[in-house]
Amino acid sequence: MNPMETLEKIVTDIVAPSALDTDRESRFPRAAIKALGESGLLGLISAKEVGGLGGGLAEASAVIRRIAQDCPSTAMVVCMHYCATSLIEKHGSEAVRRDIAAGRHLSTLAFSEAGSRSHFWAPMSSATADGDEVVLDAAKSWITSAGEADSYVWSSRPTTGERPCSLWLVPAATAGLEFSGGFDGLGLRGNASLPVRANGARIPRSALLGEDGRGSDLMNAVLPWFASLNASSSVGLMNGALARACAHVGATRYAHLGSSLADLPTIRAYLAKARIRTDQAATLLDDTIAALAAGREDAVLRVFQTKAASAEAALYVTDTAMRVCGGAAFRKEAGVERLFRDARAASVMGPTSDVLYDFIGKIMLGLPIF
Repeated sequence: MNPMETLEKIVTDIVAPSALDTDRESRFPRAAIKALGESGLLGLISAKEVGGLGGGLAEASAVIRRIAQDCPSTAMVVCMHYCATSLIEKHGSEAVRRDIAAGRHLSTLAFSEAGSRSHFWAPMSSATADGDEVVLDAAKSWITSAGEADSYVWSSRPTTGERPCSLWLVPAATAGLEFSGGFDGLGLRGNASLPVRANGARIPRSALLGEDGRGSDLMNAVLPWFASLNASSSVGLMNGALARACAHVGATRYAHLGSSLADLPTIRAYLAKARIRTDQAATLLDDTIAALAAGREDAVLRVFQTKAASAEAALYVTDTAMRVCGGAAFRKEAGVERLFRDARAASVMGPTSDVLYDFIGKIMLGLPIF
């Protein structure tokens, strides 16, 4: 069975049936993550020499799109795991890489902070050298899989020098890490997005990813993964919303008229516009992945564009799905209002759409981004 066939079975048997409870109870999708690990899909982008499947961004995008059709919360957990893995594969230990490839290790990014908010590239947390150890102090915010992941790709100021940041791989069992409260948010309610504090958390110097003070280089390397996979989640979510909307429209009849909602030109026009927006976002995403693979000059521009375009399109498409389904869309078992809520996250997840518009404008005008 190829990876996508395996994924389809996991989504059909585990992800989709539990999506309603995952959302209602703000429940981390442990069963889905366990199944993805056992199937090898958590090791999708791990190198074959450590036991992974050796996939790349295109394969990861396909996985995220499919999962997001039914459960964007699960898709976001896997998205952040793939982003973290993309760095661990190049800079982490072989032992951790093998554990990820074998599906025994879930990782995530821990970039956002209370002090710098969505400007994740400017951490305020500190890393203080103390012999063979480094002491971390930080107030992280909105960390996906907080308290559930086995490790965190953690940003801080460097131990020395004036450069913006360093990155570390921090084990979840590190003394001094504190996970506060539960997540009771509007959408993506199952992704365990919590504040994480480090109070004198000690890690070995060997936990450094890359070079001290060169964390920005690694952030630049992971940004295409994050933007593309975030866009993949939005695209998958839109496809899920349209599938549910079309199913409702086709099945809903006016008994006294002997017709269905599908017979109304206005409804068909709404769906057509939403389909166009979805396909436009998907086409831009595919071109972004192609631009990165080919090393095209417009690759950075495409990276910024795809996240913003997909996030904003998801707002429109899910609003349309709510509109055409009418009162039925408000019923949680229909799944439309859940996707409507989940869609709201992408546009405010750093870099936010407004920040990306500024970046895109700077590129167009030949100005430095930072």
